[in-house]
Amino acid sequence: MARALVAALLAFAAVLAAPAGAAEARFRVLVFTKTEGYRHESIPAGIAAVRSLGARHGFAVDATEDGARFTDRRLRRYAAVVFLNSTEDVLDAAQQRAFRRYIRRGGGFAGVHAASDTEHDWPWYRRLVGARVYNHPAVQPATIRVVDRRHPSTRTLPRRWQRTDEWYDFYAQPRRGVHVLALLDESTYSGGGMGARHPIAWYRHFDGGRSWYTALGHTTESYAEPLFRAHLLGGIRWAAGR
Repeated sequence: MARALVAALLAFAAVLAAPAGAAEARFRVLVFTKTEGYRHESIPAGIAAVRSLGARHGFAVDATEDGARFTDRRLRRYAAVVFLNSTEDVLDAAQQRAFRRYIRRGGGFAGVHAASDTEHDWPWYRRLVGARVYNHPAVQPATIRVVDRRHPSTRTLPRRWQRTDEWYDFYAQPRRGVHVLALLDESTYSGGGMGARHPIAWYRHFDGGRSWYTALGHTTESYAEPLFRAHLLGGIRWAAGR
């Protein structure tokens, strides 16, 4: 009897110590980190950050580098799929078709940093993301101008957000229904190539689903920054329809 009581008390204490939302997830997301090109050292930190956010905010997180997870049956489990620093061609033709059906049925996509350096030869994916990376200077500090603070991913950010990252230039401005959330102030760093309207984060409704993208998240240190984590959380939750 005494042992049973002690076990029960320990179990209760473990529940109290668990982060909010850990006991019952309200939705599930898939973090996809497959790389066929450059591999970011920050990927483990990114996965850990999303898992931590899920534990605290009530969503479950699966992480994989296996494109075989992209089937109709498996994708149906997820409110959103997060492409976190994936690179180059990561899905075969059947997996591409399954992912496109997932979005068309109302699924969510959140792209982080090198998600815009993924699936170069798949026009549908490029439209889903909104742009493709062209170039970048060395990692350095810069200032971001948050131009829309109504979105969940930017609501808690300062209007001028100073931080260090790898700053992407894109082949072209995102168009066709893309709503830009934040711009990069090229006067605050060296090597920018897009001018006064340099987009760095945006969202759109696309082909029946939801797409959110941030070019931030190159460095390992990013995933420990409270403001970046809030930005990431808001983007994932919006992509998931929450």
